[in-house]
Amino acid sequence: MKRTLAILAVLPLWAGASVMAGNPDRAGSAGATQLLINPWSRSAGWGMANSASLRGVESMYGNVAGLSRVNRTELMFSSTQWLSGSGVNINSIGVGQKLGSSGVLGISATTLSFGDIDVRTYDNPEGGRGTYRPSMSNIGLAYSKSFSTSIHGGILLRVISESIANVRTSGVCFDAGIQYVTGEKENLHFGIALKNVGPAMAFSGDGLSVQGLLINGSDQLSLEQRSQAFEVPSLLNIGLAYDWHISEMHRLSFAGTFISNSFTKDQGIIGVEYAFRKMLHLRGGFLYEDGITSDTERTTVLTGPSAGISVDLPFGAEKKSAFAVDYSYRSTNPFAGIHSVGVRISF
Repeated sequence: MKRTLAILAVLPLWAGASVMAGNPDRAGSAGATQLLINPWSRSAGWGMANSASLRGVESMYGNVAGLSRVNRTELMFSSTQWLSGSGVNINSIGVGQKLGSSGVLGISATTLSFGDIDVRTYDNPEGGRGTYRPSMSNIGLAYSKSFSTSIHGGILLRVISESIANVRTSGVCFDAGIQYVTGEKENLHFGIALKNVGPAMAFSGDGLSVQGLLINGSDQLSLEQRSQAFEVPSLLNIGLAYDWHISEMHRLSFAGTFISNSFTKDQGIIGVEYAFRKMLHLRGGFLYEDGITSDTERTTVLTGPSAGISVDLPFGAEKKSAFAVDYSYRSTNPFAGIHSVGVRISF
């Protein structure tokens, strides 16, 4: 126990050193930026401010350590209308299964759908020669464990895939996280998560090939252009949350998360959630980064505010199982915001 607490004491110092590594000048140089999209509607309602108190399947995005809080089995599905009006939809599904007394195995899958896009070439810039569908997806396999009632940790392997008809890439990355819970009612939460750490990726395929004529001849030669390798958008989350149990019927939770991004500006998120009888949850949050309030300086489509609502309906013996419906909204400019709807079953 003392050794674990010592590690927790050192982690903030290491995290503080990592924060200095962020470089806004590198914005746009990373690939696989789908990994920066939170597909889960419940935590998106307060902008992922609750990374320290995340629990269950959705923890496989924010802090995998929270997966260890699955009681037996949890199944979650979420559908997101990304940048409403753009035609982009995101679907995610995840499941967590208790193994033994303290371990949990989880798997999640996220797919992005862009619809049909016209094929346009140098000779046919107006299209009319058919359509193609870009494909983006990632699959995560995670294991999380509770080392005590206060300390939880986990690790996740994620496989990334992106492609169009004739160009594709794939890669892997890792997440790791730890959560510490203390207080008389286990109401003070602290968490650190390192996300999207992995080798560089590169595109390949027939779409990168061109045909040319040999000098002084009529024979054609196919030449393949090599794609420049790119890195995945690694980042570090540091979160803190506090639950104020006003009474048995009412709870008010305050949370904050600092995100140190390797390829863009650092971000700070604050949020608050009100719970009534553990059945009705109202939440809101605000994401801040340098220039977020200026249309000329902002480098993200998000404008800051987010909000959400969840309804949890317990069922079964002793009401230990639950069915929940979640909704969240994130403000953007341009486009008409991000809408997410999710369903969660725990039993």
